Amino acid sequence: MREAILGVLKNSDKAMDAYELQDALKVSTVEDTTLLMDELRKLEDEVIIYHSNKDKYMMLDNSHLRKGTMRANKRGFGFVEVEGMKDDIYVSSDNMNGAIHEDIVLVEITSKMNTERLEGRVLKIIKRQVERYIGEINFDKKGKGHITLDDQKIKLNIEIPKDKTLNAVDGHKVVVELTKKINKNTKYEGKVIEIIGHKHDPGVDILSIIYKYNINVDFPDDVKEEVKTIPSEVAPDECNGRRDLRDEVIFTIDGDDTRDIDDAISIEKLPNGNYKLGVHIADVSYYVKEGSPLDVEAQERGTSVYLVDRVIPMLPHELSNGICSLNPNVDRLAMSCVMEIDESGKTVDYEIFESVIRSRIQMTYKKVNSILEDNVVPEGYEEYEEKLRLMAELAEVLRKFKVRRGYIDFGVQEAKILVDEECKPTDVVIRERGVGENLIEDFMIAANECVASHIFYMSLPFVYRIHEIPEEERIRSFLAFVSSLGYSVAGDIKDVKPTTMQGILKSLEDKPEFKILSSLLLRSMKKAVYRPENLGHYGLASPCYTHFTSPIRRYPDTTVHRLLRTYLFQGKVDMGTVKKWEEKLVYITEHSSDRERAAVECEREVEDMKMAEYMEEHIGEEFEGMVSSVTNFGMFVELDNLIEGLVPLREMNDFFHYDEERMTLTGERTNIKYSIGDRLLVKVVRASREEKTIDFEVVKKV
Repeated sequence: MREAILGVLKNSDKAMDAYELQDALKVSTVEDTTLLMDELRKLEDEVIIYHSNKDKYMMLDNSHLRKGTMRANKRGFGFVEVEGMKDDIYVSSDNMNGAIHEDIVLVEITSKMNTERLEGRVLKIIKRQVERYIGEINFDKKGKGHITLDDQKIKLNIEIPKDKTLNAVDGHKVVVELTKKINKNTKYEGKVIEIIGHKHDPGVDILSIIYKYNINVDFPDDVKEEVKTIPSEVAPDECNGRRDLRDEVIFTIDGDDTRDIDDAISIEKLPNGNYKLGVHIADVSYYVKEGSPLDVEAQERGTSVYLVDRVIPMLPHELSNGICSLNPNVDRLAMSCVMEIDESGKTVDYEIFESVIRSRIQMTYKKVNSILEDNVVPEGYEEYEEKLRLMAELAEVLRKFKVRRGYIDFGVQEAKILVDEECKPTDVVIRERGVGENLIEDFMIAANECVASHIFYMSLPFVYRIHEIPEEERIRSFLAFVSSLGYSVAGDIKDVKPTTMQGILKSLEDKPEFKILSSLLLRSMKKAVYRPENLGHYGLASPCYTHFTSPIRRYPDTTVHRLLRTYLFQGKVDMGTVKKWEEKLVYITEHSSDRERAAVECEREVEDMKMAEYMEEHIGEEFEGMVSSVTNFGMFVELDNLIEGLVPLREMNDFFHYDEERMTLTGERTNIKYSIGDRLLVKVVRASREEKTIDFEVVKKV
């Protein structure tokens, strides 16, 4: 009945009442009429169809209503994102109807604003996505608790009865659930379900953000019990059936403070002039059995989360830093992808197999870069110098191969926040990236492509890391903006190949504002996600890509290992196995993508907070920076260490006209014009760790 109803409404050019639907569907019995009305109610509840005040039904897409996600602003208004629509729908604070940030809402499009942006009002909150809230509790004279929410985009007035506070005191950061609505809009009664700690205790600020993104800090008891049964060393019989590589020169290269080591590498130059590259990855799926408490928890977490002062691991430390970590001078179980690569960078042969390895040394990027960039060999690295130089040679070959096919290097920098023992920021610097870091990236990409291609050509269910082609219109908008700056960019935009993006970046690389323009172009791209279908990876210009190389910290990689074991080593490719994984991978890929997004947003919010806290100690000081974004409420300036702050329009000494197309602000009285890329000297006037904001004022153009 459901499909029949939808079929009729989709093909109808007008709204239909129940009688017209009865006729169209040839419904005549009482029983079928009841079924029809039941299905109409369900479709209406699911917001698939719209039931008008005139008692007529139509597809939601054919009406003036849309279902979308509310993105609220701390000033009280919001924008509704609707899948498939280019523009968001602006909703004023008067028309929010109790909706808060992240709610799924039904919005009515009411008019167009002067800027041609759609405007609307919320008719219904379909689903409240946020189920628990993080904030500070304070008590009134009657002992009733009141919550000041950390997320200022969420406009809720939450009261906590005295018997539902878990004995919290003034200033405690707490996790709250809503229990009942007190009025029609945003006043609720709630209960404290967990006390995070006092707001002045070290680290509680970061914990509050972790809780906001539903990231589990502790492992459940059943996981802890399972960990006790996992050995801390590789037993001799566990090596049976594996290729023994313990006598080969294999080693790891990581950051100075890395404890969870996923990958090790080896290299040889073959008699035919080709390179033999070995990428050996920790065999996590051997220890994390499918369906076990460990596996269930790892799947739920989806990824490890790396914050300024801590790592929240996907797997307990006994595994992530112990038996699964490729530590030096101990036996470890691995999955190896050994590739023969010719002088052009093409993989001409390969093997994927289970192995046992013994890493010779835990190298660091800093010391490897000392050899490859400065020709200074640190103590203990002498016997590996030749191998490292051969690796650097191969990495250059691989990078040139990637660039030829269209690999896009946006050259994006990352900030590194240094903190003391109490997690107080002491400095913010640019994260260094040298030959060693690029070398490992190139080798891991080669292995990921090799594994993905092998399973793809077997036509079996698999996890792919995909990055879809950007929308042509977004690239056109970027090019129009670049043209407004007076720059001409080569490239046929009708065919948005990765090489087109390469050409655009190359045209801009000598411009003073290249860093900002590159970042803007990157924002025009779609986000990379996990999918069970191979749609290619646009940014890497790779026709087939997966994540195989980090199973300690990413659940998709653990799943890829599990699939390799199932298909290649156990030979299970029967219809039952195929059907099982076809069904499972839909959820695994979607959930992993969601948890990755949550981790990235959590990491970004912590960084914003710590940068604001750092600048609290520098109020009144002056810094040089570059205009990174221009809006109708001010302009953002990015300092050379990547700290970004706002110069609010309301505090600029003139009335400024905002040109959205050219992204400029022009003073009416002074005629001063500010554009993206302008170098400015700014003074820090405000910074708030709680609000995660930094405000600048302009001293002068540089």
